[in-house]
Amino acid sequence: MTFKVEKIHHVGYRCRDAKTTVDFYRGLLNMDFIAAVSEPVVPTSKQPCPYFHLFFDAGMGNVLAFFDIAGIEMDPPKMDGPMWARHIALQVRDVAALEEAKAKLVDAGVSVGGPTDHNMFTSIYFSDPDGNRVELTAPAVDEPEKMARLLAVADDMLEEWTRTNKVPPRHAAWIHEKEFEGLDL
Repeated sequence: MTFKVEKIHHVGYRCRDAKTTVDFYRGLLNMDFIAAVSEPVVPTSKQPCPYFHLFFDAGMGNVLAFFDIAGIEMDPPKMDGPMWARHIALQVRDVAALEEAKAKLVDAGVSVGGPTDHNMFTSIYFSDPDGNRVELTAPAVDEPEKMARLLAVADDMLEEWTRTNKVPPRHAAWIHEKEFEGLDL
């Protein structure tokens, strides 16, 4: 029997303060706070490290988790490259829900970018109180058909990206044609 990943169990991030994180994700994004675990030591290493692990329902069995770790200062999220490349994307029902979410975030003083039309879905972008990049998306009605179009060219695009030493292949340029209208790409 060959194993296959069935779904994301959870995605984990750090946070500075569990209460602030709950207030943000439950209060502004309407996500259910579903569980918490707290220990004085790390179960895998048995090293002393008091932590509070909190979990949110991200819908359809997906879970977003955070660690508030006592005594270890948290630097802003770090990575090589631009901040937009590392993020969590959460889906809402439709564009009306996306617009409602944006208004709620803006009213709470959160800086929100977008909406951006990705053809298959529309997104807004913002950071949580700890600087973690969050994307909210609303699917297009014809998303399954568009995903099939992307699947049909994915291997060809990968081959071209590799062969040309990372020159962006244009097989799926139709995805952002509205956003890039007037630009010479």
